[in-house]
Amino acid sequence: MAKKPNVIKELKTTFQSKKEYTCPACDTVFRKEELLSGGGRLIAGKLTEELHRLYEPSAKYGEVFPLVYQSIVCPECWFSSMENDFPLLPADKRETAKNEAEKRRKETCLIFPDTDFYEARSLLEGAASQYLTLRCYDYYTKQVSPTIKQGLASIRCAWLLDELHKKYPGQHFDWLGTLFRKKSHYLYNEALSREQSGKETLSGIKVFGPDTDKNYSYEGMLYMCAYLRYKYGPANDAAQRTSSLEDARRTIAKLFGMGRSSKDKPGAFLELARKLYDTINHDLTAESE
Repeated sequence: MAKKPNVIKELKTTFQSKKEYTCPACDTVFRKEELLSGGGRLIAGKLTEELHRLYEPSAKYGEVFPLVYQSIVCPECWFSSMENDFPLLPADKRETAKNEAEKRRKETCLIFPDTDFYEARSLLEGAASQYLTLRCYDYYTKQVSPTIKQGLASIRCAWLLDELHKKYPGQHFDWLGTLFRKKSHYLYNEALSREQSGKETLSGIKVFGPDTDKNYSYEGMLYMCAYLRYKYGPANDAAQRTSSLEDARRTIAKLFGMGRSSKDKPGAFLELARKLYDTINHDLTAESE
C-alpha cells in the first residue's frame, strides 16, 4: 500500500470571525480578523515604562503583535473604532463619516502606503488601524469618552510604528512614533482635564489598557498622564517645564494614596510608578538648585 504523502499543516495565527459586522457609515458587511490564542503563539516579554507588553518571537509562529487586530476597520470606507463603539456612531454623524471616506483613505495612505483592509493585516495595517481609530473618534459624543480612547489609539499606533522602524529603518517610522507619542501626551492629559472639569466623563471606557494584556484601570491612566508629560511635555521654556513636572508629580503621587498592590495595581506597576516619581522629583530638585 502506498504511503500517504506528508501533509504540511499551515501554521495560522489569525482567523476570520464568524460574527458579521455592518459598517455604521457605509453599511458594508464584513468579518473581522481575529488573533488565535494558545499554542505558544504569544510569549510574554518585558513590560516597558509605557506599560507596553513586549512579546518574544515564537520558534513555531514567529512574531505576533496583538495590537494589529484590536481596532475594527470597515474595509470599504475605513471607518474605525474600538469594537464596542463600532455600532454606536451617532446618527447625525453617519453621513459625514460616509462622505469623508475618500479623504480618510488618501490621508491614511500618505502615512501608511499600500494599506489594504480586505487582506490579512500586517504591521502596516495594524498601525493604520490605530491611526484611523484616532481620527474616527472625532465623530463620537462625549458619552463614550472619545478623548481617552484617542489617547490609547495614539500610543498604540506609536508602539506599532516602533516595530515598523525595526523592520524598515530609514523610513522615518521612528519620527512618526515620536509624533504619535506627543499626540498621546496631549490626549491623555486633555482627557484627565476634561474629566476633572466635568466636560467629558470617563465612564464610557471600561478597559483603560493601555496595552491588551492587562487593564491598569484609572490608576494606569494617571501613570500614563504623568509619564507622557514627563517625556513629551514642555521642554524649551524652563518655567513651563517646571510647572509641567510639578503637575506630573502630583498626578503620580495620587497612585500611592490608592492602597497597596492589587489586581489592577500589581507590584511591578507600582514599582514603575515609584521610579517615575523619584525621577521627576530628582529633576525638579536639580532645576531648583
